[in-house]
Amino acid sequence: MKVVLLAGGFGTRISEESAFMPKPMIKIGGMPILWHIMKEYSYYGHNEFIICAGYKQEYIKEWFANYFLLNSDVSFDFRQGKNDMTVHHSHIEPWKVTVVDTGYNTMTGGRIKRVQEYVGNEPFLMTYGDGVCDVDINKLIAFHKSHGKTATLTAVKMAQEKGVLDIGGDNAVKSFREKNINDGAPINAGYMVLEPAIFDYLEGDKTVFERQPLVTLAEQGELMSYIHTGYWQCMDNIREKNMLEKLLAEGNAPWKKW
Repeated sequence: MKVVLLAGGFGTRISEESAFMPKPMIKIGGMPILWHIMKEYSYYGHNEFIICAGYKQEYIKEWFANYFLLNSDVSFDFRQGKNDMTVHHSHIEPWKVTVVDTGYNTMTGGRIKRVQEYVGNEPFLMTYGDGVCDVDINKLIAFHKSHGKTATLTAVKMAQEKGVLDIGGDNAVKSFREKNINDGAPINAGYMVLEPAIFDYLEGDKTVFERQPLVTLAEQGELMSYIHTGYWQCMDNIREKNMLEKLLAEGNAPWKKW
């Protein structure tokens, strides 16, 4: 299956770095988080990517344009007055990467709609360019095929950030305990499987995928959730970036299966 990656947003909550590059290109462990996500899919045999670019889209194109050269052993021979380049060994993945400028202010649904011609009339995978996880992609696909609906999203529970209070009618705190993951409501973690019929739900650049399209799918009974109880983490701010960096540095990154 082809993999569609949303990588066109501004990343305002991590503006310390997104002022200079698209949020998905912010590096953890020396490589863009987008690359980590692609490695996740590649681990399960999915190697054709369509990147929905927008904000600073030239940065993404330049990075991939230089990727082969920067990950190869090469000789440059100037002795004949010209540049003869010989590639000896390359250390790259078997990927096909299509980077599409889906517009500067286009909403998420509009970005997906704009890459319809590259996806074609076939089911595809889709996720956001700022979150890593250890979901088994092939089990996710198998679940999607088993129910026959239009869309499947991966759902995870996130722990509440504050302690949990039991407050009585007189405003007295009856009990207190630390938060745990069971206190959180399931959220959409991305890592979706979508049928080509999804494009019928996307009207144009102003369509926010997470609003009317997903609401309509849910109302029609065409949206299913794949419950993931393992690791998932988005990178919305510097604290989360540093947390991901720490996991990589310690060799404890759950998403790094390759």
